[in-house]
Amino acid sequence: MAEQHPREDRRLELLQRLDAIQSSLIAICTNDGGEPHAYEELRAQLLSDSEIAHLLPEFLHRHRTRAHFWAFIREKYARYAERRSFIWDSFREVVGFVERMERQPTTVPVEEALKVLDAEHVLALWRKALSRVSGDPAGAITAARTLLESTCKLILDDQKSEYDGTADLPALYRCVADRLNMSPSQHTEVVFKQILGGCKTVVEGLGALRNRVGDAHGHGRRGFAPEGRHAALAVNLAGSVAAFLAETAQRKRHDRNG
Repeated sequence: MAEQHPREDRRLELLQRLDAIQSSLIAICTNDGGEPHAYEELRAQLLSDSEIAHLLPEFLHRHRTRAHFWAFIREKYARYAERRSFIWDSFREVVGFVERMERQPTTVPVEEALKVLDAEHVLALWRKALSRVSGDPAGAITAARTLLESTCKLILDDQKSEYDGTADLPALYRCVADRLNMSPSQHTEVVFKQILGGCKTVVEGLGALRNRVGDAHGHGRRGFAPEGRHAALAVNLAGSVAAFLAETAQRKRHDRNG
């Protein structure tokens, strides 16, 4: 029997928890009893998961206990059917994200690398890009490009390097690459020149792709509509390059400080 991949195990575990909390919420909504502390326990587990917490319904963040949720839903909807529909619709985005998880990049290493930048908006951009891959490919591509732009600006700010605030992504990346000794011209080893040259090409391509198919600009009759696979590629590449930049900046900072 083939061994199950850890990523698939995690996907199935998250789907079970999401299904369980929806069942718990519906039991509360319909006066159907249920386990007394199921809601609180499942809520705590899901909100502590950094990979999906941002996709959970807003009411789950606000209402800590079943009593709090009951007061909220009782006032919002009078009918059981309306309450059920509200709960299912509220979890649609996060359930879809988890169902696609085995086809998405491994998000935890990238997120951990980006945390060294100490900027919540960068993490939010990464999560937004991931969550939009399937349902909003153009939005995912725009978020991926903005992720790289913000990463470059944060690194330059941390190094107190001057830069043009209106500079495009390739220009910002060139500035960061020079500061971090990541420009191909700064190396003589062929393999490093190839890899770093590839990073530069990826950044330039993402900037061009965002301008061509992202949702930040209008399009004429012949505009190209990206698919999920195009968005997945853009997000994968942006996440990898942003993580590499963040970790390289951290290493340079550590070396300077001894």
